[in-house]
Amino acid sequence: QVQLVESGGGLVQTGGSLRLSCGASGRSFGDYVMAWFRQAPGKERGFVAVIWWSGGRTYYADSVKGRFTISRDNAKNTVYLQMNSLKFEDTAIYYCAATSSCSGYGCYQRRGYDYWGQGTQVTVSS
Repeated sequence: QVQLVESGGGLVQTGGSLRLSCGASGRSFGDYVMAWFRQAPGKERGFVAVIWWSGGRTYYADSVKGRFTISRDNAKNTVYLQMNSLKFEDTAIYYCAATSSCSGYGCYQRRGYDYWGQGTQVTVSS
């Protein structure tokens, strides 16, 4: 079992930056693949970024590639999402997710993750 708590959301203007954090408690944080998903009003929860156990490998949704950076600090049991050049369409609730393992396309889908945080709201004003 692992418990996830997101923080760092807020209101920001177009072009601005935010850094989200997700703290984990429970079993060894380094045992988990960590990801960020987001859900805008009236839309499905969609994949944003994933980082594997040691942090040496990451993958991003095309919509955020080059603007967002996922990272992790296993000593602090925390995963981060640095969001730069924010756009109005980035407005959503952002969720942190964890799984002990995933493979292939499952690493980029909601069903591939076992544990979820409560979400943090990010609002980008135009």
